[in-house]
Amino acid sequence: MRIRADWRASVALVGTVLKYLSIPLVIPLVVALIYTEPVFPFLATIALTIAVGHGLEQLRPDPDLQVREAMLFVAISWLAVAMVGAVPYVIAGWGTESTLAHPVNALFESMSGFTTTGATVLGSISLEDHSHAIMMWRQLTQWLGGMGIIVLMVAILPELAVSGAQLVESEAPGPQLQKLTPRIAETARILWLVYFAFTVVYIAILYGFHLAGMADNMTLYNAIAHGFTTLPTGGFSPEADSVAAFSAIVQWTAIPFMIIAGTNFALFWHVFSGDGHRFVRNSEFRAYISAIAGLTVLLAGILYTGAAPPLGDLGGVTAGVFENSLRQSAFQIVSLLTSTGYATSDFADWSSTGQIVLLFAMLVGGCAGSTGGGVKVVRWLIVFKVLRRELFTASHPEVVRPIRLGGNIVDEDAIRGVLGFSFMYLVIFALATLVIALDVSRVAAIEEFTALEAFSASLATIGNIGPGFGFLGPFGNYNDFPIPSKLLMVFLMWIGRLEIIPVLVMFTGGFWTR
Repeated sequence: MRIRADWRASVALVGTVLKYLSIPLVIPLVVALIYTEPVFPFLATIALTIAVGHGLEQLRPDPDLQVREAMLFVAISWLAVAMVGAVPYVIAGWGTESTLAHPVNALFESMSGFTTTGATVLGSISLEDHSHAIMMWRQLTQWLGGMGIIVLMVAILPELAVSGAQLVESEAPGPQLQKLTPRIAETARILWLVYFAFTVVYIAILYGFHLAGMADNMTLYNAIAHGFTTLPTGGFSPEADSVAAFSAIVQWTAIPFMIIAGTNFALFWHVFSGDGHRFVRNSEFRAYISAIAGLTVLLAGILYTGAAPPLGDLGGVTAGVFENSLRQSAFQIVSLLTSTGYATSDFADWSSTGQIVLLFAMLVGGCAGSTGGGVKVVRWLIVFKVLRRELFTASHPEVVRPIRLGGNIVDEDAIRGVLGFSFMYLVIFALATLVIALDVSRVAAIEEFTALEAFSASLATIGNIGPGFGFLGPFGNYNDFPIPSKLLMVFLMWIGRLEIIPVLVMFTGGFWTR
C-alpha cells in the first residue's frame, strides 16, 4: 500500500508560524515610530503574515505530524519565513535605487539573516541609506533564527509538544539533541531562556561602555543591534565598518560572547544548575577551545612577525603591535570559526598565509547545540576517530573498537549519519563552487573573478559564515553576482542552516510514498 506524506498538516502549521512572525515585526515598527520613519513596510507585512498564515491554517485545522510531515514542516517554514522577511525590504525600497528593492536581493538578505549567515548584498554606502527600522529588522531576523524558529514555536505552542522532539532534531544544529528535561517543550524554553539572558547581558555591557564614555558611538540602538547579531553568530551590523567602527574594549568584549554563542547552550544550563564539571568533561567543548586557542596563537604570530600587512589604527584606538596582533587574530579566528562573520580588519588584504589560517577556522564550525554554523566540532571529532579506527583495524582486523566521545560509545548509526552528512556537505559545496564559477564566467558579471571567490562564496553560504575572500572579504558584498548564483546561494544558506537532510529529503521519491 502506498501512503503519501500529508503535506497539508505541514503547511497548516507553517501558517501558524507565519501568524506568530507578525509579533516580532512590531519591534521595527516601534523603531520606525521613534525615528519618525515610514511604518507602511511593517504594517503591510504584519497584515500579510496574518492573512496568509490564517489562510494556510485552514488546510487542516488539527494537524498531526509524523516524521515526514515534521521534516517537511521545518523545511518549508524556514523558506516561508525568509520569503516573508524579504517583504519589508522590497516595500521600503520600492521606487528607490535601493539594492533591496529587487525581490531576489531582498530574499538573499532575508535568508542570510534568518539563517544567521551574514552574507549581504549591501555595500558600505547603501548601509547608510536605509532607515533605522529596516536595519533593526535586518538584525532581528538573525536573532530569531539563531536559536531556531521551530525551537521557539515548540516552546510556546502546546499543539507542537507531541512532535516536538522530531521538529527540534530537524532544525537544531548538530548531530544530536540533548534533552535537558523529560518534556521537549520545556527543554526548548530553557534553551531560549539561556539565549535571551546572554543577549540581555551583552546589550547591557555594550551600552554600559557608552555610558562610561569608553565607546561613544555604541548607542543604545547599536548595542541592541549588535546584541541581536552576536549571540546568534550572525554578524550583521548597522555600521559599514562592522565592529572595527568601535573601540578596542568593545572588540575584546565581543570575543567571549562569540565563544559563548558557539558553545552548546545545554552546557550553560548544567552550569547554572550546579554541574560546572560538564565543561571539563565535554570532549567537544575541549576540542572547540583548543582549536580557537591554537589557531589564534598561530595567526597572532603571523601578524606580529609581519607576514600579514601591519595593523594600525582601528576603531579610533592605537594599540601596541603585540596587543593589536593578538586582538585581531583572536577576533577573526573566533568570528569565522563560530560563523559569526564580524570583522575588525579587512583580512582580504592579508597575506595568503594568514588567509589559509582563517580558512581552517571557517571549516571547523561551532559546537552542536550552539547557534554556530559550519560542519560542527563534534562531527570532526567523530570523523577523525573513525579514520584512526580504520587505520588500527587494518592491521588488527579481529579487534572490535567502538568510537567513544566523553567516555560514551557513539552509536554506529550516528557515525554513519555523520559520515553521510560530511560527504554530502563536501559534494554540494564542490558542485556549488563549480556552478557559481560557470555562471559568473557565462555572463562576465564580475571583473577579475577567480576560483577563490567561487570557492569562498560556496563555503561561506553553505556554512552560514558570511564573509569570504577576495572581493567577498569582510567589507565586501555579494551584490555583483548574477541572479542564478544568488538564488543558488539562497538555497545553500537554507540547506546549510537545516543541515542538508530535512531539505534534500523532500526531493526523493521515497519521502512522499511508503
